[in-house]
Amino acid sequence: MKRGKRYQEAAKLRDKTNLYEAPEAIAIVKKAASAKFDETIEAHLKMGLDGRHADQQIRGAVVLPHGTGKKVRVLVFAKGEQADQAAAAGADYVGAEELVPKIQKEGWMEFDKCVATPNMMSVVGRLGRILGPKGLMPNPKAGTVTMDVAKAVQELKAGKIEYRLDKTNIVHVPIGKASFTEEQLQENFQTLIDAIVKARPAAAKGQYIRSATITSTMGPGVKLNATKF
Repeated sequence: MKRGKRYQEAAKLRDKTNLYEAPEAIAIVKKAASAKFDETIEAHLKMGLDGRHADQQIRGAVVLPHGTGKKVRVLVFAKGEQADQAAAAGADYVGAEELVPKIQKEGWMEFDKCVATPNMMSVVGRLGRILGPKGLMPNPKAGTVTMDVAKAVQELKAGKIEYRLDKTNIVHVPIGKASFTEEQLQENFQTLIDAIVKARPAAAKGQYIRSATITSTMGPGVKLNATKF
């Protein structure tokens, strides 16, 4: 794959054979993020797990201290008191059954996160084929199926992110924007690592985090010394 001049110049900032400490890696990635837009900084963690086994799955959520730098639009499925609480907490959209045809037939998807009260999951379940593949299905492990919808909305707006294994046993997570300071990105990254280490399944054997890379939307990946985690 042929890379553009900007990428090639950015790639010179890092040694492909070196494993960096997190602060140094973040500094390189931030410097390499030279696109005309505010690039997202991401962490990619290759885990020593086999997601085909239920006891080696990891899935959870963590609030990054400095958020992700992205404005999050939250949809809440709730009725009555919970609907009022969601609206008061800053939810962008609140509704119930009437949202199903709007999403199914009209293709309305003007939201980034979805929260539901437990008694609304039978309604949300009808949208599984649409929300599931997009990673938008509410889930108790991520704190998005809850009666405390106000707290869920506030945390998502504050920068709560979800982490989970993909089919190749890698966790892909945004940790901020190129406009963040190195300290902010470092604190976000460390918060993520702490949460993932805490979520280690009892069935995990050997090195838990096998490799870690930090990259920006358009820039080269910088590999970390994963043994430190």
